[in-house]
Amino acid sequence: MASPPCSWRPLLAAAFVFFGLAGCGTPALERPLALRLPVVLLGEVHDNAAQHALRAEAFSALLARGARPALALEQFDRDKQPLIDRLLAQNPRPGADALIQAAGGGGWHWPHYRPFIEAALAKGLPIVAANVGREEARRVMREGLAATGFDAAVPEDLLARQAAGIEASHCGLLDTATARRMALAQVARDQFMARVLQQHSERGVVLLAGNGHVRVDIGVAHWMAPELRARSEAIGVLEQGDPLTAYDRRVYTPAQARPDPCEQMRRTVPGPAPAQRR
Repeated sequence: MASPPCSWRPLLAAAFVFFGLAGCGTPALERPLALRLPVVLLGEVHDNAAQHALRAEAFSALLARGARPALALEQFDRDKQPLIDRLLAQNPRPGADALIQAAGGGGWHWPHYRPFIEAALAKGLPIVAANVGREEARRVMREGLAATGFDAAVPEDLLARQAAGIEASHCGLLDTATARRMALAQVARDQFMARVLQQHSERGVVLLAGNGHVRVDIGVAHWMAPELRARSEAIGVLEQGDPLTAYDRRVYTPAQARPDPCEQMRRTVPGPAPAQRR
């Protein structure tokens, strides 16, 4: 089949996922997104609706093939895990909305995550909180990683790159010292996600997390044991034009229309715009 003219690309972008883009060359196409290895780190741009629909389709296809992985979500904080476990132990299990209302935090567009939770509930899968709560993150920023039991031996290059990414995502409105403290909290999240993957690796696990966490160079993968890393795949689900390449596999979707996050942030300093979560 001949390559379609460039003018057709916006129409195709709504229906297909691009694996690698270079100018107006011919992209490799795959539909649907396939989840393959037993441990999957599945990235996202948090507010991109097309990405969530694509990922939910891939997760449903994985379950249809007979896989029964744990579902780990950045959107649930780990201090909610006992509550989640109590709810999952009920017979019948609660619906997705009831679980979200009881254990879900603010700042997330939960309709994006409801299909994953519904599928997990329908198949009796473990649902695992994969994030560090805000209070714990603040303590890490004040006192360091060891204060809450995390590994404080962070390579300087990794911390510097995390801090640089945080400064960029905050549109240059943070000083370097603050960005480095926030980078420690990001490292705590990555370390905890790696623990979650290890704990559930035997049955298989799919982690839903922002693309910043899914990066193989400075994200969760850095903190995974080699044998676990060998059984995993980190998939960056990116918007077209995103320059990041530090993933085992990259999937591109059209960009979500959104206001300029930097303009929003300048009006609401010091808090980050939702789209700037990493």
